Amino acid sequence: MVVGASLPANRSARAQDQANFVVVFAKGASLADARRAVEAAGGMIVEVNASVGVASVASQNPDFVAAVRSQSALAGATRNLPVAQIDPSLPARADDVERLNSEGDFPRKEPIERTGGQSGADPLAGLQWDMDMIHANAAGSHAVQAGDPRVIVAVIDSGIDASHPDLAANFSHSLSRNFVTDIPSVDGPCEYPGCVDPPDVDNSGHGTHVAGTIGAALNGIGIAGIAPNITLVNARGGQDSGYVFLMPVVNALVYAGDIGADIANMSFYIDPWLFNCTSNPADSPDAQLEQQTVIEATQRAVDYARGHGVTLFVSAGNGHTDMGHPASDATSPDFPPGSEYLRTVDNSCLVMPSEANGILSVSALGPTKIKADYSDYGFEHVDLSAPGGYFRDYFGDPRYRTNENLVLSSYPRSVLEADGLLAPDGTPLTSSVIRDCVGSTCAYYAYLQGTSMASPHAAGVGALIVSKYGRWDPNHPGTLMLQPVKTEKIIKYTATDTACPDPRLFSYANVGRPPSFNAYCEGTAQFNGFYGEGIVDALKALSVPNNMP
Repeated sequence: MVVGASLPANRSARAQDQANFVVVFAKGASLADARRAVEAAGGMIVEVNASVGVASVASQNPDFVAAVRSQSALAGATRNLPVAQIDPSLPARADDVERLNSEGDFPRKEPIERTGGQSGADPLAGLQWDMDMIHANAAGSHAVQAGDPRVIVAVIDSGIDASHPDLAANFSHSLSRNFVTDIPSVDGPCEYPGCVDPPDVDNSGHGTHVAGTIGAALNGIGIAGIAPNITLVNARGGQDSGYVFLMPVVNALVYAGDIGADIANMSFYIDPWLFNCTSNPADSPDAQLEQQTVIEATQRAVDYARGHGVTLFVSAGNGHTDMGHPASDATSPDFPPGSEYLRTVDNSCLVMPSEANGILSVSALGPTKIKADYSDYGFEHVDLSAPGGYFRDYFGDPRYRTNENLVLSSYPRSVLEADGLLAPDGTPLTSSVIRDCVGSTCAYYAYLQGTSMASPHAAGVGALIVSKYGRWDPNHPGTLMLQPVKTEKIIKYTATDTACPDPRLFSYANVGRPPSFNAYCEGTAQFNGFYGEGIVDALKALSVPNNMP
């Protein structure tokens, strides 16, 4: 099977049922040469993404990765989906920072607070401190530009709940795709035949939250996104459990380029390796080749998407690590669970896609604009900063674990019901969740924190930039386009310069964090390791001077 722009919904995901490896073709190798090489290594190509020379492969050869090393037509191989059953006693990967957490919460009592104070604002706008920080509200950017439906934003994540009342109007059913096959051993029982979800559902909640920040409609219910009139496309690349594997990401990025998407948001890193090292002596030759393959395949897909007009935004990561000076990795490989081992790493090891060339990496801030303690940082790692939420942020008096310091966005009712967080009548049983109703229509919203929440703020501003300055796209009638280099230039130029803290070695001891969370900020107010080029600003991005350098 060859993947192209006309790939039917879910076809790629079904193919991966049979595939347990991903291979990258050597540059210049033909499909025929690559196929022969795969067969010589003991495999069979199941699916080909010819645009970037990457394929899914089925093989019963336990030494398939090693066998690939002797094939000149292949540049590398890595495991894709699990070959063996996962021990059900082991926990699936979940990022504690970004998990909906009801611990210590109190039941929320009706009526739900409807707080929109600005004229023209949606009713929960008063709880969106994040939008106020970047001036993406009724009094700010929405009064100038609320986004253009001809601008397409691809959300590469766990999916989008298209039935959510705040997302339905902006969701494109015709363009959305699912590139993922669910894995029952880690994702839980399959909800749909073949373990392939329709492209308009989200059984995790993460992608729906991200989508709401970018493009929740300004429609009199709940919240409003940064660009409430743009078109949202689900290019699903993540499992329900939170794992994100290589082949779905490659397919989603290529697809985003093929359909003329203007913006893509990626709030994840590609499993199973956090740091991908090409020659770490702690790794076996097969493990080294797997990591080389992740780097090469991801970079090819990023280059393809960017070359087709997609500006790419990626979360910086939640490991509170100076990414210019990483020291160790105790979490890789994180799949199958229990296979990780401690490695010494250095700056040559790359987290993908956040350290790919051609992306914009976004760090997370709390309401006081300090870097959230969990957020990764680094002078060569962070391009921009944006609100991501921070439980422990405070304004003079500590307010640990305060939901209102987190980012409020859309969330699927079905996930809340499955997690037991709603009463039989639909009332939220946790203060981490808000319900807003207009007549018989109710929508649900959740408080989360993480760099996953920061990146879509930047992506939303990028969508506004294309809406304001984009031009008709001759390759995709009915859409707008703006070259990524121009979008990036505007968002960086208009980001608010923010200086490093004084002293530069910032301690989080006053909010109960150990010295391992201390973070040193390198750079100037114009560019530094905490804020990059600065804090994104939706209103300023719509007011670029003609003499912008």
